[in-house]
Amino acid sequence: MKKIVKAVTLFAEDHVATLLDAARCGDLVELSSGEQVQAREDMDIYFKICIRPVRKGEVIRKYGQAIGEATTDIAPGEKVHIHNLRSRRAVADN
Repeated sequence: MKKIVKAVTLFAEDHVATLLDAARCGDLVELSSGEQVQAREDMDIYFKICIRPVRKGEVIRKYGQAIGEATTDIAPGEKVHIHNLRSRRAVADN
């Protein structure tokens, strides 16, 4: 059975929302603004879900802050994680 899952966004320029419960493919995710996006894959609680189209190389914002760069195009409803996001944090040399 499909359900509605709540998600948090803080700023209009955010590209992702944070899930407040696990979502399954096909579930509707309701954003803080009341808008909805359909989950395109299963995601665990607190994962980031894309809420608008993102192009490869575009800076991704969460809570108004740049968190990284898209390594591939990302569609609304897809999970945003290490497989499609390059962090902007410095990586220590070994």
